[in-house]
Amino acid sequence: MKTGHNKLLVYFTATTAATGGLLFGFDTGVISGAIPYFQPYFNIGDSAVESITTAGLAGAIVGALFCGRITDLLGRRAVILASAVIFAVGALWSGLAASPAQLIAARLFLGIAIGVSSFAVPLYIAEISPARIRGRLVSMFQLMITIGILVSYLSDLFFADDANPDCWRPMFYIGVVPAVILFAGMWFLPETPCWLLLKGREDESRRTLSRIEDPDMAETSLAQIKARIAEDKAQAGWREIFKPWLRNALIIAVGIMFFQQSVGINTIMYYCPKIFLMAGFADNISAIGASVGVGIVNVVFTVVALSFVDRIGRRKLYFLGMSGIAASLICLAMCFAFNHSMGEAGKWLSILLVFLYIIFFAVSIGPLGWLIITEIFPLKVRGLGSSIGSLSVWIFNSIVAFTFFKIVKALTLPGTEITVQGEQSGNPAGAFLFYALIALAGLVWGYFYIPETKGVPLEKIEKHWQEGGSPRTLSKQD
Repeated sequence: MKTGHNKLLVYFTATTAATGGLLFGFDTGVISGAIPYFQPYFNIGDSAVESITTAGLAGAIVGALFCGRITDLLGRRAVILASAVIFAVGALWSGLAASPAQLIAARLFLGIAIGVSSFAVPLYIAEISPARIRGRLVSMFQLMITIGILVSYLSDLFFADDANPDCWRPMFYIGVVPAVILFAGMWFLPETPCWLLLKGREDESRRTLSRIEDPDMAETSLAQIKARIAEDKAQAGWREIFKPWLRNALIIAVGIMFFQQSVGINTIMYYCPKIFLMAGFADNISAIGASVGVGIVNVVFTVVALSFVDRIGRRKLYFLGMSGIAASLICLAMCFAFNHSMGEAGKWLSILLVFLYIIFFAVSIGPLGWLIITEIFPLKVRGLGSSIGSLSVWIFNSIVAFTFFKIVKALTLPGTEITVQGEQSGNPAGAFLFYALIALAGLVWGYFYIPETKGVPLEKIEKHWQEGGSPRTLSKQD
């Protein structure tokens, strides 16, 4: 009976903390539906829209840079509580913004919470979960991000009103609700046993473990945490991670995150309604409605990916996904290039191709990037290596978000411009072809640098690097 109670408590605790992932996804996606309304409201161009969108990502970089040290000082629970407050204040501030400058400031502030939660929430869940179900519960964070994006699209659709120029404000306000839920839930949850032990509070750590672990496992778990803390203290610094034998691991960590972001995935997540308006949708509401389909496909195939990754293997899944991404983008580029002659069929074909693009991303490089960076580094530099990979995501994400409309404008051929709601706009065909070329380059890069880590013990991966082995031959070792 006690075991069932513990299991229920653990799932409740992990689900409550994972609301931070939902907020992460919500505040990432909510801006997509707000753009078609606040852009004419403030009478700003696409360049200003890029700046507002990128402000949240810049804040995430700041949050991610300093979160590790702060969570060690203040505790995982306290940092998540603080991020919930930032989420709430940022949502209100965004909705109340009276100028583009204020909206940039609000999104920058809110981005700090995104960066903080991307580190603190998975860490909290990992440290509060029993070892036997830790992987399942930590993966809930990634799933909640995709659910948060879907919820933001549905919320945008609910509040969208072409007759109300202020309808973008409640799209941001609604973000207060999950922030309050996160804060209220975390207020009653315990600090992690690991952090309590780090601070010398062994009795509190033991009491928390007795609540979440089976009674006969509490002392064993306490001993394991002590051993892990001792290992962490022996971890090496920055000088170690830049040694020649770890060069391939670093190239993989930064490279896979470069291709994950540079195939343009977040141009869809941030600018989806704008893209669908370019494809021929007549009004904002129908374009936002089509975006909901993107959110649903993203959630469904993220769930599918969880079962694929350990069956098919990393390399096969990578090449399958990147090939599909490249093909989808090329077809999408052609669809926009011949937009004028395709008429109504082009509009629906563009939706289908965007869905295919999302499917290939969600089952391959989307989850693979986060998985591989946790596998390729030896224990003593795993934390630093993963941090470099995570920071790379935010940097490349920011670059893509800040340059999308600039690339659209630069690569629009004369005579192919698109009229959107009475105003002439660039044609994204060149931009999608540009991202397709990056995906093709990713196939070449992946041939040399994507390792097959399926079923390979982490100790053997470390030995492979020390012996000068290449990523391509990793799975062939004895």
